[in-house]
Amino acid sequence: MLRQPLESGTVTVSRAARQCDFPARFQLVAAMNPCPCGWAGDASGRCRCSPDVIARYRSRISGPLIDRIDLQLTMQRLPPGLLAADAPPGESSAHVRQRVVAARERQLVRAGNPNALLGQSELTRDCRLATSDQHLLEQAITRLQLSARGVHRILRVARSIADLADSRDIDTPHLAEAIGYRTLEAHTPASAIAA
Repeated sequence: MLRQPLESGTVTVSRAARQCDFPARFQLVAAMNPCPCGWAGDASGRCRCSPDVIARYRSRISGPLIDRIDLQLTMQRLPPGLLAADAPPGESSAHVRQRVVAARERQLVRAGNPNALLGQSELTRDCRLATSDQHLLEQAITRLQLSARGVHRILRVARSIADLADSRDIDTPHLAEAIGYRTLEAHTPASAIAA
């Protein structure tokens, strides 16, 4: 029998009179279509799925599992021009790696752990928000019906976004971006929450 929360970093396997704990810290990366036909939200208008069909399709993933996914993104089909051989190059992997390494170093210096492992007291210490940003977060909690776990994950992501931007504080754009990554829980953009 396996019974451990995903955040514990261990898996306990119990068989008859024995029990073993195994390390199991992992990063979950998952993908799904937006609807049964795969075209919901596409500019082509090819999707003919009703809202009820889409809701039923998406409800196959449990709320507690969705709540544990930090970054939830809706990806749009790339325009043909960006797929051409002469399309302008994006940011290089080497440059992205440099920014990530620098952000991780800031996290380790500040807390001794990456942001993903911040506990409640570290969140309180390292993820302070301005009054206006606290109000934005409270609006997100209400409109997106966020759990405490979801709020903590938003704060950890906002802290990471601020670290990537080499910002000492979590500013409004960092928090708004982190809220925007909760798209599977509710289809309300962060700009609509602030309205």
